[in-house]
Amino acid sequence: MIHFAQAEYLTLILVIPLLFILHGINRAVRKRRLARLGDKSVIDGLIPGASAARGWIKLSFLSLALFFFALGLARPQMGARIKEVEGKGAEIMIALDVSNSMLAQDYSPNRIERAKLAVSRLTDQLQEDRIGLIVFAGQAFVQLPVTTDYVSARMFLNSINTGSVSVQGTSLSEAINLGIRSFSDQTNTGKALILITDGEDHEDDPVSVAKTAREMGIVVYTIGIGSQEGKPIPLEQGELLKDKDGNIVVSRLNEEILVKVAEAGGGRYIRAGNNDFGLESIVDHIRSLDQVSFRSVVFEDFNEQYMYFFAIALFFFVLEFLITDRRGRLFFK
Repeated sequence: MIHFAQAEYLTLILVIPLLFILHGINRAVRKRRLARLGDKSVIDGLIPGASAARGWIKLSFLSLALFFFALGLARPQMGARIKEVEGKGAEIMIALDVSNSMLAQDYSPNRIERAKLAVSRLTDQLQEDRIGLIVFAGQAFVQLPVTTDYVSARMFLNSINTGSVSVQGTSLSEAINLGIRSFSDQTNTGKALILITDGEDHEDDPVSVAKTAREMGIVVYTIGIGSQEGKPIPLEQGELLKDKDGNIVVSRLNEEILVKVAEAGGGRYIRAGNNDFGLESIVDHIRSLDQVSFRSVVFEDFNEQYMYFFAIALFFFVLEFLITDRRGRLFFK
């Protein structure tokens, strides 16, 4: 399957029909002007070498050249080379809260989008660490298994929203339990689980689950996103979420539970800020722990095909250059 790395250049192909239209208009205007000068048969005798067909042939070759040139500029790529890489770093599983409370706008533009931006920026800085994504609300799901393919991580991250998990709530226990099962079996050290959540409406007993994770060599960190005073939760069409009594629901950061979970998991709790979200400092702390060697399979660069299209374009450019508008002079100007 062909993939275009810079598909915007394909819009140049739209110029080709315009060239034919302009050439047709030009031929019609010339015909009209010549008709005013006298009889067509007499005028044709005065310019016996002229050929209308060759003008169209030249234009066809020029159009083919432009077509393949545009394809070359768009950088067509085929397949993708797969390679196995060896790295040394940490395995970092990020669990992102996608409950409705993450729509609160005490961060710009809201909690969940601010968290996604912070994770995306983090992937730009990672080099050999493995990263995975979990989304959770009332339930938890693996969005991306641990990998060094940061391009895929950003792609999966972009698709996350509050509809990613149908069951509402904030079950930290579900997220931690799934995180424990989602790490690779290559090592029992160098594993970290980062929970990004407002901690509100937590269910079950996440503290005991965090202790279990720590006993299995997984360090649990928490990042609290939200404010103490809280914010209402906007829904579609500008409405605000209300409780069963019709009162507007205000979502507040529950730091107490997040501090306890981080302490039980042997990690740290950080309150996210609009400027400094806190992920970088947590990753720096993770790297100060034991790092491990691992192997992983990643997609390398696609195979570039643009040079073949440029060669075809050059061939048609040369043909167009050699053909003149006059009969009997096919290869000479």
